[in-house]
Amino acid sequence: MDTAEPNTPKFRRRAEARPDEVLDAALDLFIEQGFAQTKVEQIARKAGLSKGAVYLYFPSKMAILEGLVARAIGPITGQVFSALSAYKGDPRPIIGQFMRMMAKAMTDPKTRAVPLLVLHEAPGAPEIAAMFRRAVLDHSVPALRALIAQGVEGGHIRAVDPDLTIRTIMGPFLGHLLMSDLFGIEPEGGIALDQLVENHLSILFAGLAPEGAS
Repeated sequence: MDTAEPNTPKFRRRAEARPDEVLDAALDLFIEQGFAQTKVEQIARKAGLSKGAVYLYFPSKMAILEGLVARAIGPITGQVFSALSAYKGDPRPIIGQFMRMMAKAMTDPKTRAVPLLVLHEAPGAPEIAAMFRRAVLDHSVPALRALIAQGVEGGHIRAVDPDLTIRTIMGPFLGHLLMSDLFGIEPEGGIALDQLVENHLSILFAGLAPEGAS
């Protein structure tokens, strides 16, 4: 019988784990039945908590989805985007680091499910699109734009449009996830995100090389 008092380390570890338990339960339900159709009561029941306990950690269902986004994307944005805007030099090594980190993170099915869920739900729920833009795109797009623009200005890469180049960088990665997870079309070797990224970077970096570079 567990006789741990509320102030014991075991109790604290259990309390600290509860937000993740809520997020895991919510992700399963959002995938299974959709964001709009999922109720907080269902999330609480699946997580083994009361509805009131869920609201202690997340004040709304949208806050739960935002928590899922932060858990999935946070490790990437926290390590990379804070340094992008101030970087000076050839942007290709930084782009490579960013893409490889994304590939590593997205090998976890729970992490990969979050952006796919947002892509699925956002067209019918503008508030979800707005939340993802605030949480991710409003930070990542300006940082990547600044990185590419300074690379052009410094002569490290050819004269490209920074905004279009951001789409060129991210497009194949997103397309690969959509084809694999949404449509079930995978290369013979499986989803292999690391191989996709290396293949993409070899083509991308050749295209970004300055005019006349060997």
